[in-house]
Amino acid sequence: MHNVSLKNKTGYKTELSSRRHSILSDEPLESNGTDTGMNPYELLLSAIGACKAITMRMYAERKGLPLEDISIELVHDKVPAEEFENSETKTGKIDKIDIRVSIKGDLTHEQKARILEIGERCPVQRTILSEIMLTTTSV
Repeated sequence: MHNVSLKNKTGYKTELSSRRHSILSDEPLESNGTDTGMNPYELLLSAIGACKAITMRMYAERKGLPLEDISIELVHDKVPAEEFENSETKTGKIDKIDIRVSIKGDLTHEQKARILEIGERCPVQRTILSEIMLTTTSV
């Protein structure tokens, strides 16, 4: 089980805490925030990217592969549903996340492909793509 606590006292600046760690989330100035931290979408992208990088690194270490560096860039956008033929959503917008991964090291093409494939199995991505139940309770 994972647990995160949040406190928002004023404006959009929100303190997020888990275990011994704290970070700030906020909105940029153009959205009337104070730009003191990443916005929620940026945190979501960060969670996906970090999970992929950690999953790939764990695999490479377990297999003794000479992985030197992983760089990941994620871009979120909302695009018209009509752009996706196989989507259940036919109108409106669909969230689209493009992920670009660079893997460096003295690795064969096959090893890089396998590391990338393992990254697709990261737990955060699997959670986002699975059925999710969110419950909100007023306390």
